[in-house]
Amino acid sequence: MSATMKRIGQVLVSSASAAIAVLLIGCTVGPNYKRPAVDVPRSYRQADAPDIAPMAPAPSVGDEQWSTVFQDSTLQRLIEKALSDNLDLHIAAQRVLQAQAQVGISRSQQYPALNAGGSYSALQIPSSLAGTNSNGTSANSFFKGGGPSAAAAWNLDFWGLYRRQTEAARAELLASEWGQRATRTALVQGVAEAYFDLRSLDAQAAITENTIKARKDSLQLTQTLEQHGAGSLADVRQAEELLHAAQANLPEIRRQIAIQENAISILLGHGPEAIDRGLPIEQQPHPLDVPVGIPSQLLERRPDIQQAEAKLIAANARIGVARAQYFPQISLTSMGGAASNQLNSIFTGPAAYWYAAGSISEPIFDGGRIRSNYRLSKAQEQEVLIAYQKAILSALQDVSNTLVSYKETREHREEQSEQVKSATDAVRLARLRYSGGNTSYLEVLTTDTDLYAAQLLLAQAQQQEAASLVQLYAALGGGWK
Repeated sequence: MSATMKRIGQVLVSSASAAIAVLLIGCTVGPNYKRPAVDVPRSYRQADAPDIAPMAPAPSVGDEQWSTVFQDSTLQRLIEKALSDNLDLHIAAQRVLQAQAQVGISRSQQYPALNAGGSYSALQIPSSLAGTNSNGTSANSFFKGGGPSAAAAWNLDFWGLYRRQTEAARAELLASEWGQRATRTALVQGVAEAYFDLRSLDAQAAITENTIKARKDSLQLTQTLEQHGAGSLADVRQAEELLHAAQANLPEIRRQIAIQENAISILLGHGPEAIDRGLPIEQQPHPLDVPVGIPSQLLERRPDIQQAEAKLIAANARIGVARAQYFPQISLTSMGGAASNQLNSIFTGPAAYWYAAGSISEPIFDGGRIRSNYRLSKAQEQEVLIAYQKAILSALQDVSNTLVSYKETREHREEQSEQVKSATDAVRLARLRYSGGNTSYLEVLTTDTDLYAAQLLLAQAQQQEAASLVQLYAALGGGWK
């Protein structure tokens, strides 16, 4: 058994060695990937930053962990829950696993396929059909035999076809990994924005409830004055109008709160339920100065740009796959084993056999299929290149837009705060004048309406400022780490 199997092994090893020797002198056709040159500005349009060299390192809020940027402990717990249970993120993780498996499938084609097996057969022939030997004895009426066997087949990757396929599969794996990180960034952004929306609605509900309470007191005052002849029924009706207007707003705000809680629940990966609250919207920390770094850093930090470049690498490799189809395909096969019609001599007698062969095939005419496939791969690579360039431009636009948004929403919120202060004092003075009989209730109605509207606008402005910080952080590539 030992000598026979050694001989078989030597045959297979010799065939494999010859194949490796041929393969080593092969080449990989198709272009090698080089990152395309991109024109990025020295600084962002809306950034108030000094003139920095294009490749100089610069600090950016995009390098910070999301837990550093969003300091509300309740929001941090919500984001952690979303990163653990969000279904979109689980889908992205499965896509990464699929891409990993695809790399293994593509890579396996570079190696020979080995198979081993064995056989045994027996045949009984009736003595009446077996005949007799020349000496007059009966011929054998029972045959049996078989033995182990091994086979190898290898399509040589002489022109790098399988290596390019593996290169493309690895790039697609990288793209799926960056896609997963982009999903994480979008998830962190989505949870933070939804949470700030919810806290703004909470503030609007509180403002409305306080306004209802104040207007009930004002209505009671007008009713008392009307009963004592110091006021009019028109004043009472105007006070009732103010009260009902505020009361009508409250159910709508509560409806929006419930919808927002349901949306956050889905982001967290579970069914609709109540959401915990942390800091009020007006107490959410917002840094006055946000470092943004330089545009060239976006190429390394933004997951969507990295994903687009990985897809470009894959498309570039597929040009090599299509190019290799023009050249001959070389394959080697070998087989070895042992066989005998006597079981006890399969492994001990001279029963070994082997077989080896090679083949080469060259495309002559295919109706233009190979040429068209090559043109297709080049056109697809150009499309992905344009998509990569577009991703960079979109990233620059995102950062510039969010920079101006963060600046202008902060100024808007500051001015809105001043308006609320003025409107609050105007209401106080109008009520004093009305109580003293120095003005009509119309002045109270007007100032009270203005105050309520200004307070609601302030809550919305606070939400916009918080959301613009979230958007700026995501635009700079933060959130996926």
